[in-house]
Amino acid sequence: MNPISIAIHGGAGTLVKGQMTSEKEVAYKNALDMALETGYAMLHEGGTAVDAVEVAVRSLEDSPLFNAGKGAVFTAEGTHEMDAAIMEGKDRKAGAVSLVTGIKNPIALARDVMNKSEHVFLAGEGAMQFAKKLGYTLEPLSYFYDALRYQQWQEIKGTDGFQLDHSLKRDSKFGTVGAVACDKDGTVAAATSTGGMTNKKWGRVGDSPMIGAGNYANNKTCAVSCTGSGEFFIRGVVAYDVSCLMEYKGYSLEKAASEVIRNRLGELGGDGGLIAVDAKGNIAMPFNTEGMYRGCKTSEGRKEVLIYND
Repeated sequence: MNPISIAIHGGAGTLVKGQMTSEKEVAYKNALDMALETGYAMLHEGGTAVDAVEVAVRSLEDSPLFNAGKGAVFTAEGTHEMDAAIMEGKDRKAGAVSLVTGIKNPIALARDVMNKSEHVFLAGEGAMQFAKKLGYTLEPLSYFYDALRYQQWQEIKGTDGFQLDHSLKRDSKFGTVGAVACDKDGTVAAATSTGGMTNKKWGRVGDSPMIGAGNYANNKTCAVSCTGSGEFFIRGVVAYDVSCLMEYKGYSLEKAASEVIRNRLGELGGDGGLIAVDAKGNIAMPFNTEGMYRGCKTSEGRKEVLIYND
C-alpha cells in the first residue's frame, strides 16, 4: 500500500513571534490540528485523496479564524465573494467556483462542479444558479459576520484601497486555506478556498480558484495549494510551475517547490507560500514570508502543526 499523507495551510504572511497572544496561537493550532486529523482520518479509513482534501478544507472553512467560508472578508459592497477549487491527479479532473455568496462550504460546490457538471469553472450568478439547482441552502449575511473582519473593512471602506490579510502587521486573522493529500493508491489531490481581499472591487478573482495558478494536481508529479499575493501567483502560474519542474527537469518535490517560492515568485515581487505532496507521499511546505499556518501528517510518523519559520 502506498504511504498516505496530508498537508494543510491557513495562509502565509506577516506572522511574527510575540505578535499574537498565546491564546490566539493555541486557537489557530487547534483549528489546524482538527482539520489535519479530519483529513488524515479519511485517508486512514481508505478514503480518496479528493475526499481527504475536501473534508480538511471544509473544516477550515467552518472556522471564523481563516479567510474562507465563515471567516471570509468583506468586499467593497459589504458582501462576501468566495472562491474555491479542487483537483485530483489521476484523471486531472477539476472543479472551481468564483464570486459565490452565501455558500457555507465553497469547496463542496467546487467538487460538485467537477463531478456533476461538464465544466471546470463556474463564476458569479451562473455558479449560484448551479448551487440552487443542486439544493444548496444559502446562509444569511449574519452567518459570515465577524467583528474583526468588519473592522478591517471599516478602516478602508470608501477608499480605492484593498487589503491582503497576510500583509496586516498585527494580531489578526489570515488568509486562504488549502489541503493536499496522497491516498493509498498513490493518487494526489489539492483543494483551495478563500474569501479574497478586504474591500475588493470589480469582481476581483485571485489565484485560488485558477487551475494551475493556485491549485493543481497530477499523479505524475504532485498536488499543490498556494496562498499569498494572488496576482503574482497567477502571473507565475505557480502551482503548475512546481509540477513542470518535476516533470520536465526531474526535480524532487522539495527542490521544485523551493525553487518556485524562493526564487521564481520572488523575482516577480510576490510573497506567500504553498503546500505540496507527491505520489510517494513526500511533503513540501515552503514560504518566503515570516510565517505560514501549516500542518502535515503522514503514515510514516511525521506530524507537524506550525505557524512561524521554525
